[in-house]
Amino acid sequence: MQFSTSFIPEIRFGDNIHLMIGKAAKELEARRAAIVIDGFLAQSGLAESIVKDLEREGIRARIFSDFAGEPKLAHLHAALETAMGCDLVIGIGGGSALDIAKIVACCAASGRDPMHYALAANPLPKNPLNRILVPTTAGTGSETSATNIFSGLEGKKLWIWGAETKADLVLLDPSLTVTLPANLTAWCGLDAFVHAFEAATNRNTHRGAQLYAHEALRLITGALETAVKEPGNLEARGKVLLGSCYAGVAIDNCGTAIAHNISHALAGLAPVQHGLATALGFEATIGWLVEADTADLDGAARACGVDRAGDLPAFVSDLMDRCGVVRALPKTFGAFSAADLGREMKAPENLPMRRSTIRDVTDGDIDHFAARMMALVKGQ
Repeated sequence: MQFSTSFIPEIRFGDNIHLMIGKAAKELEARRAAIVIDGFLAQSGLAESIVKDLEREGIRARIFSDFAGEPKLAHLHAALETAMGCDLVIGIGGGSALDIAKIVACCAASGRDPMHYALAANPLPKNPLNRILVPTTAGTGSETSATNIFSGLEGKKLWIWGAETKADLVLLDPSLTVTLPANLTAWCGLDAFVHAFEAATNRNTHRGAQLYAHEALRLITGALETAVKEPGNLEARGKVLLGSCYAGVAIDNCGTAIAHNISHALAGLAPVQHGLATALGFEATIGWLVEADTADLDGAARACGVDRAGDLPAFVSDLMDRCGVVRALPKTFGAFSAADLGREMKAPENLPMRRSTIRDVTDGDIDHFAARMMALVKGQ
């Protein structure tokens, strides 16, 4: 067996460690920083607090928080204007904030439009702005991955991939996740769970990534229910946050599979929370997936505390039940058919996830999964 693991940014973990952002920025010799932060976090006073912390270290800062939902090209353009003239980008929030920060750090350095790098059309700049990433949702793993997602002008999901987008420093602070509502805590945690599971079991998996993926599965399955039901439990929050980070390392090395093919395809049709879409896609496919009966599937099952892969479908459904996940897609999907979703699942941008799945995914499989998913639309 041969494999290599991509580099992992420096990771610092601790309650209230975000209070050290100013000192961390000083260590990176920053003079001007752009802060990309979720709007509700900015309104909470967190952005202002960080600006003052940076100013105490002699670093001037600007704030960009004018975005909602998954990143769009217009958000990237606006964030680029904020970052021009800066030498550091600080991303604080969910995956959208982190992805915007990572992309902007590259584009501000090169002066190029994000579309110049979309779908690996051109090499990324070798001298991006420095990046500090502070995740607050414990789900995407964007803080340790080289993948960045945004929507182009036509609404299609695009990606920018490359080690140049990775963080210089990751700060994991459980205290920043306690205000996340129960449903988002569950959805984001399940997204991280699926990241770890798919990275540990797909065609690209290897022992180096499984080290992180299996630990992520242990952490998340052992703590997610508590984090959902006891939002102030920092120990549980911390375990899910660390598990999400480790899952990000795993997918950075091995990628994802069929559940993410489904969730990305759903997002190509209408807005939907990514973690929810991924969890629903995973539940719809796990019974089919474990029929592959591989050692990697059994290993992932054991990391979840399950004896064998065949027991995973019941385990996953029970975990979703305990975390209060309602099996429903937004009613906006009522405007689309299973055939529409099937076309999105077969689209070129979603092909890598289809190919990496441990079982061959036939067009018939896709049609079956698409029908199962569209049966979850509210009102149908």
